Amino acid sequence: MPTLHNPLGWVLSSAQRQRLVAIARQHDLLIIEDAAYAYLVRPSPPPLAESAPERTVYITGFSKNVATGLRVGVVVCPDALRAAVERAIRVTTWNTPSLVSALVCGWITDGTISRFEKLKRQDAHLRQALARECLRGLPYIGHPESYFVWLPLADESRADRVASMLMAKQISVSTAEPFCVSATVPQAIRIALGSVSMTALRDALLTVREVIEFEQYGR
Repeated sequence: MPTLHNPLGWVLSSAQRQRLVAIARQHDLLIIEDAAYAYLVRPSPPPLAESAPERTVYITGFSKNVATGLRVGVVVCPDALRAAVERAIRVTTWNTPSLVSALVCGWITDGTISRFEKLKRQDAHLRQALARECLRGLPYIGHPESYFVWLPLADESRADRVASMLMAKQISVSTAEPFCVSATVPQAIRIALGSVSMTALRDALLTVREVIEFEQYGR
């Protein structure tokens, strides 16, 4: 995820992308570029697939930028991998319903997708601004136009305990465990900012703040 990493919201610079491509070429590595959230960043650096088309599999879809029920994806890959990718698609999903594919193609052509993406960028920006306001003073990692926030917790805090306390208040957050690839799991939580009204989001974020502060200072 070089553009809007989930859950940290990082965006690799052009220089970082070139270094990554150089390493991949030096060691003959395949690059799989997940661009599910790339539409939120404007302007954004060029995709890795543009710099290294011979070794990059570029993957995106329409469930993030349009609607969660729109289960249609796009894969751009080197010609040498096309047959293998087609076989993998047939084995795992067989095919996308023709009606859904036609709908997406029509929306791409007439500009509907672009309009959806513009509206979502504006919405994400407002939600990030609200989150920064409500969580001011807490360690905060998030891109100004993303739909999620990463909150590292104090050393003495436990993310699973914070998540349980929030769940008891009907607020669902993720701990670092589902995202971690190392033996040591950091104490942090991921907060999704979409799918609820701004009023409900503000109330939830203030509750998150209260629970974290209680976990850190109230025990």
